[in-house]
Amino acid sequence: MCLLLANCAPGKFANRFDPKYGVSSSPRVVDFDQPVPKGGGTYRVGKPYKVAGRTYVPEENLNYRADGLASWYGDDFHGRLTANGEVFDMTSLTAAHPTLPMPSYVRVTNTANGKSLIVRVNDRGPYHGNRIIDVSHRAATLLDFRGHGVARVRVEYVGRAPLEGSDDALLVATLRTNQPAPAPSSIRIASAAPFVPQMPTSHGVRADVPLPAERPYSLGSTDVAATSGLRAGYQADSYAEQADPGAGRGLY
Repeated sequence: MCLLLANCAPGKFANRFDPKYGVSSSPRVVDFDQPVPKGGGTYRVGKPYKVAGRTYVPEENLNYRADGLASWYGDDFHGRLTANGEVFDMTSLTAAHPTLPMPSYVRVTNTANGKSLIVRVNDRGPYHGNRIIDVSHRAATLLDFRGHGVARVRVEYVGRAPLEGSDDALLVATLRTNQPAPAPSSIRIASAAPFVPQMPTSHGVRADVPLPAERPYSLGSTDVAATSGLRAGYQADSYAEQADPGAGRGLY
């Protein structure tokens, strides 16, 4: 989750300081038994930053595609602020990514079983090993790797997400099993309107974005040694047809 300074507001684990990153976890602003508000954040891209000796350069890359490891996070971060000012809900279809805009949509495909799903990126991270994305508890369940803790995935950028409102119902409808998403030109919801709304053309905020601490990954029965040699493979594919992100690349 996003990070504040070590003297951030009180809250469970709010003052858990990590000397490796020089930051502490964000405060819990919504209790477990309370509804989590949807949206309410700001559109952020952010400046280049460094974590544990590695430099990350946030940007909106319309052709972003990456292969690597995904992990998931849940209870300990439920109700805490994310890097763009939203509130993390482990039951929503959200994710954290080190460089993509917030909020935005990406399709995550579990390459072991062919299941894929669109999730909302509204946080920064992960920075553990070679993991390229953290997804919520619910997203990991739908992609069928929650019990394993980590999974090899493909992440593809779809486009910007709206700032307000809940998009969970639409995101659930993007779940696919053992089938590739159709070409961008055929991606529409029943009303024939684009899944991803047309967003303002103003540039994203390039201010410093709070960074998340190392999350307490739930690794289940995963053999960590077996995954330690895996490396994330990145590629920026040149699509034959450059679709406007508002048209919804890879949704259906």
